[in-house]
Amino acid sequence: MSESTPPAPAPGAPACPVDVSERVALLDVLRGFALCGVFVSNSFSWFSGRVLMPREQVLALAAPPLETVVTSLYNFFVNQKFVTLFSFLFGLGFSIQLARAEARGASIVPVYSRRLLVLLGIGVTHIFALWVGDVLSTYAVVGFALLLFRQRSDRTVLVWVAVLMVAVPLLIPALQRFGPILLQGAEAAAEAAKASEAHDNQLRARFLAGLSSDSFWTTQAANARYYVDAFFRSSRLLWMSVILGRFLLGLLAGRHLLLQDVERNRPVHRRLLVWGLVLGVLGNGTGLVVHRLRIAGLVDPAKDSWMFVLSAVSELGYLGLAAVYVAAFALLFQRERWRRVMQVLAPVGRMALTNYLLETVVSLCIYDGWGLGFVGRMPPSHSVAASLAVFALQIPFSHWWLSRFRFGPAEWLWRSLTYGRAQPMRLAPRSAEAPAAS
Repeated sequence: MSESTPPAPAPGAPACPVDVSERVALLDVLRGFALCGVFVSNSFSWFSGRVLMPREQVLALAAPPLETVVTSLYNFFVNQKFVTLFSFLFGLGFSIQLARAEARGASIVPVYSRRLLVLLGIGVTHIFALWVGDVLSTYAVVGFALLLFRQRSDRTVLVWVAVLMVAVPLLIPALQRFGPILLQGAEAAAEAAKASEAHDNQLRARFLAGLSSDSFWTTQAANARYYVDAFFRSSRLLWMSVILGRFLLGLLAGRHLLLQDVERNRPVHRRLLVWGLVLGVLGNGTGLVVHRLRIAGLVDPAKDSWMFVLSAVSELGYLGLAAVYVAAFALLFQRERWRRVMQVLAPVGRMALTNYLLETVVSLCIYDGWGLGFVGRMPPSHSVAASLAVFALQIPFSHWWLSRFRFGPAEWLWRSLTYGRAQPMRLAPRSAEAPAAS
């Protein structure tokens, strides 16, 4: 059984949101699966305050055997794999939108640009009203770069993928590592690095203290201040480079109907399973080994110059396991039994934006000081369990909502602002849809 490609719109037809009947179900399922992993990752690292805590406190929370196992499993199977998958699906979605625009004989630029500008507005609001870790604004900004590649050859796109996902993750850490030494000398560079680390630790400690406050306004002020303080960093350039590389892989996949016509691409998916597993084991295995060596005090990023290559190696590991997830879902989705089970996630994927924002609101209530106050105190296993429990509730909520409405609330706002008119929200009653009996 092959996932059918959505029917092309008629030439000259006006731009409009994709109807439910035109959606590729596998993409919605994968998007729901990716959202689950992204939520677990955000809870594990950010909402819990783990990335803000002193290293000694992090190690103490992860010291019990159960927590050590959960942390290792998280680092191998979850960390960065699902945001890689989510970014890939964003690029693939752009490819589908491009194909629909071409079928109408229209340019994708106007509608797509409005779509990204609205997403940017939602993302900026998300940052300053709720949470500093927003990814929507970054997707919106980087998404404009996709327009530069819409008519480029596959070979050109692949070259840029290699540059963005391998060369840049090697170059930026190398410049960060060796640039100050060449310009200032080893001793002055070491002192500058210590001062920078102390400054970063101070920013994180101040943010964590703000999140622990029992005042909502104090927490949100700390959130906004941390975003402004941490905005201009080379790590942001690296992050945006990698995201664009993932977008471009999705663009290529969409061009070749990798997920729209799985039956035709079965050999490709089988190869992705094998080579993705090889890259995933090597890249993530290396990361786990280095992590354990750091805990044991056998390696030190400040002293061991070879560690600048770890970013590129890790990126290949993330990409490898993300490819395994894509291929496994695509192949299993062709089996009727698996298809019925996996489609449980489709409504979550259809209203991924709403669920993503809802996860932020619920997480702030759980972790921030004005809520239940678990920030900085919840061990890894509890963070993972809490996020999975919340996501489990989002599944029936998404089914219930989409049985009554065409879009999630945030999706409705996004589409209405994009197309410049309020979209019909409620589904027509089934009795009105069905033809009258003669």
